[in-house]
Amino acid sequence: MNVLLVHAHPEPGSLNGALRDFSIKRLEAAGHHVQLSDLYAMNWKAVLDANDSTAPPAGTRFDPSLDSGRAFANGTQTADIAGEQDKLRWADAVILQFPLWWYSMPAILKGWVDRVYAHGFAYGVGEHSDHHWGDRFGEGTMAGKRAMLVVTAGGWASHYSPRGINGPIDDILFPIQHGILYYPGFDVLPPHVIYRTGRLDQDRFARACAALGQRLDTLATTAPLPFRRQNGGAYDIPALTLRPELAPGRHGFAIHLDQA
Repeated sequence: MNVLLVHAHPEPGSLNGALRDFSIKRLEAAGHHVQLSDLYAMNWKAVLDANDSTAPPAGTRFDPSLDSGRAFANGTQTADIAGEQDKLRWADAVILQFPLWWYSMPAILKGWVDRVYAHGFAYGVGEHSDHHWGDRFGEGTMAGKRAMLVVTAGGWASHYSPRGINGPIDDILFPIQHGILYYPGFDVLPPHVIYRTGRLDQDRFARACAALGQRLDTLATTAPLPFRRQNGGAYDIPALTLRPELAPGRHGFAIHLDQA
């Protein structure tokens, strides 16, 4: 497999840096081809703005969606954006590795998504009609590719349990897994989360690497999260609400998983 690892941590000698190096070695030893986007090392520009096109703006004001789509269609995106899009086209699987900061990803990784996911590349594709609301949520340009989050968290696993103070980890990661990865079509694998990272001694680090290694070894075979496809009949279109006979009386993120 071709694997793209997108890494977001500012300190090369951190736990995340060690996990990055471990993952690359493990994947390559298994015969996979790996490309790395180390965003801090790349000094990645995190802000989406008019400078993301080498051509002058078409209008009097910057429109993030329309102008990014125009740059994508006309081949006037900056080289850093086009290069990351080429990596995504090349990849069979994408791993996003990051520390959980303030219940989300670091800003630099969000900025990678904002700029690389251009209109016409990751969204705004496909037919829009009363029966088909674009190629997204299970369809799209990333369909057939796999994606997985590798996340480090300072808190205990119990802090992220269904009754934990931080809220369930599946809910915290839902906007990333469902909104950023499933939206353009990735098959999203269950996340790999490493807890209590501030208390990781050599023994726990070895165990953390062993557990991560098992996930990397099964990257091609692990069953993805069973998110419901937008255009698969589960949602009323164009309202895009789950049909009333599915998960009746329930609400929240979990209803978008097909538990049958």
